[in-house]
Amino acid sequence: MLKYKSTIKARSFLYLELKKASNLYLQGFSLNDIKQKAQEENIFSLNSENRIKEIAFTVLERLQVLDEMLLHKLTTGNLETSKQIALYAILKTDRLFFEFMGEVYREKCLLGDYIITDKDFNIFFRRKAEQNQRVAGWTDYTFYKLKQVYKRILVEAGFVRKKNRNIEITRPLMEQDLKDYLNGKGDGIYLQAMLGGF
Repeated sequence: MLKYKSTIKARSFLYLELKKASNLYLQGFSLNDIKQKAQEENIFSLNSENRIKEIAFTVLERLQVLDEMLLHKLTTGNLETSKQIALYAILKTDRLFFEFMGEVYREKCLLGDYIITDKDFNIFFRRKAEQNQRVAGWTDYTFYKLKQVYKRILVEAGFVRKKNRNIEITRPLMEQDLKDYLNGKGDGIYLQAMLGGF
């Protein structure tokens, strides 16, 4: 099982970067080639060597959980589907974000309560801190940043919209063939987290 980590607070959705890397991979570039292109050619247009390494690492980590069919849909599919696959890659690589989607986003959908408040985030993070020593060691600022990034990811992916200080769930429509494909490969739990149950 993946360890809890808070690195997402500095790495966000990275949709365009993931799509660019996916395109290169489908053209025949290896993961190593893409990493090298990121460092030597700055293909993600970043302003520091550390940032280039961080983003390349995260993008390649997410890329590796996508098979060829998903990479094709990410690269050439419609915008909504492409963003859903980028979100799925985050769910597969970030345990805490996956649990947030399953325990808060999905629960809200099932209850028909489509507003996610700061209080919902705080309760979720507090519960995780009570359950896990690693999370318990994080600072209030880390939780604040995670909350901001989770909101931004969900807005950029089209899963919520901003509503005052809160966010409102806008349950996305997903292509039936993508649903069938993810279910068929045993990833129904990620599908339920994304679609709030179905």
